[in-house]
Amino acid sequence: MIAINKELTLEGFSNILLGQQEVTISEETCKVVKKSHDFLKSFIENKIIYGINTGFGPMAQYRIQDSDRIQLQYNLIRSHSAGTGELLPPDVVKAAMLTRLSNISKGKSGIHISVVERLQDFINLDITPVIFAHGGVGASGDLVQLAHLALTLIGEGEVIYKGQRRETATVFAELGLAPIEVVIREGISLINGTSVMTGAGLVNYFHAKKLLKWSVEMSSIMNELAKAHDDHYSTTLNEVKKHQGQQDIARMMREHLSDSQLIRKREDDLYSGNNLEEIFKDKVQEYYSLRCVPQILGPILETIGGVGSVLENEVNSVSDNPIISVEDENVYHGGNFHGDYISLEMDKLKLAITRLTMLSERQLNYLMNSKINEILPPFVNMGKLGFNFGMQGAQFTATSTTAENQTLSNSMYVHSIPNNNDNQDIVSMGTNAAMITHKVIINAYEVLAIQMISLAQAVDILSYQNLVSSRTKKIYEDIRQIIPVFSDDKPLYPAIKAVKEYLMK
Repeated sequence: MIAINKELTLEGFSNILLGQQEVTISEETCKVVKKSHDFLKSFIENKIIYGINTGFGPMAQYRIQDSDRIQLQYNLIRSHSAGTGELLPPDVVKAAMLTRLSNISKGKSGIHISVVERLQDFINLDITPVIFAHGGVGASGDLVQLAHLALTLIGEGEVIYKGQRRETATVFAELGLAPIEVVIREGISLINGTSVMTGAGLVNYFHAKKLLKWSVEMSSIMNELAKAHDDHYSTTLNEVKKHQGQQDIARMMREHLSDSQLIRKREDDLYSGNNLEEIFKDKVQEYYSLRCVPQILGPILETIGGVGSVLENEVNSVSDNPIISVEDENVYHGGNFHGDYISLEMDKLKLAITRLTMLSERQLNYLMNSKINEILPPFVNMGKLGFNFGMQGAQFTATSTTAENQTLSNSMYVHSIPNNNDNQDIVSMGTNAAMITHKVIINAYEVLAIQMISLAQAVDILSYQNLVSSRTKKIYEDIRQIIPVFSDDKPLYPAIKAVKEYLMK
């Protein structure tokens, strides 16, 4: 069980989101939240405070009477529950709830303790609010998506519980849960902020780390199959380039290939003095998709690391407005809900993952094209050439999916559209950026799954099962448990799906 207190690390977030650990609210956090709420109740007397006794956005000039203040919060939640499109995946919703819980637990929102308690229940009981992908512009935060979250916390709307989409009120009755208490500003405190884009960003971050690991391992296997020389990932070559990411990728390749019997040393081959032919049969240098892996994946590694740092800062920040300061005995109005940090990082991440996908597609093309690799039959076809087709059809899918990633990599960050009667005259589009990046990541898994099946076929064609590194052999055996070696044509989509799920674990 992980306590929500001052800081939630990326590791702690992962343990809750992926490791299924439960969250608990520390006694200190409860005190901080209650103190903030009590202070705000006393502070608001005879003061004009946005979203408590005023309207919202461009209607903030309208005073709200004391008798209507609570209803105002319900009106805000219900009116903004206007999302459309696909449902957000359960892991993204859970990450968004965890981010929101961390955010409001700082005691800067003046919310009632029941909000913290109910979010804790939703996370621990695997209650997933129905939240739609379309709606947020990422300026006052994820207004529409977070409104759908808030709608379920007041006992309305729909949730997914035990695999079924159901009315929230029914699930509450079944579990003995009560809606949150709406006292002062529970509505605006729940829908103001960057929690959905941040939650989605964290899901993307964890997947991006997995994709990078697989890309390094598949690139290493590619070098084994090509019997590449080892100098391009050597310490000496890579340390003269002052980029830590490049050096780290080269080290990962060295570790993967340390016991391979297929990798060659240039000293034993081209430096032997025995190469007297006028035209060399073997490649003096490998294709870029094999030889330049540290230089290509290095910046991707560093980009992923930078994204993680920004996300960790955001999940431990307060993205509400206004901010309640018990220490200063004041309420500060501003724009901490603006999602520029996340939007820019998601644009960076999708560029990086698209580049990783492009590397996979080029390596796959190397495997498919017998004229380039000169060691494998076309399309790693283990059947009768011309009669059977091997991985030919799957290559079309990989190429198409890579092309989609290239198109999706256009920036959302620079596509601000003013709205809200021009009150929100420049917006981040961070939610869209995060969800498009999520699509890019899922696409990348599909391309890598096709490459992985092709690699297994190539190992069998070349009879390299006992010559590859121990790490390669383990991966090969895992894939062969999913899809045995095949020579006859058969539908490949079930195997691609199964290998994709294996990569995503």
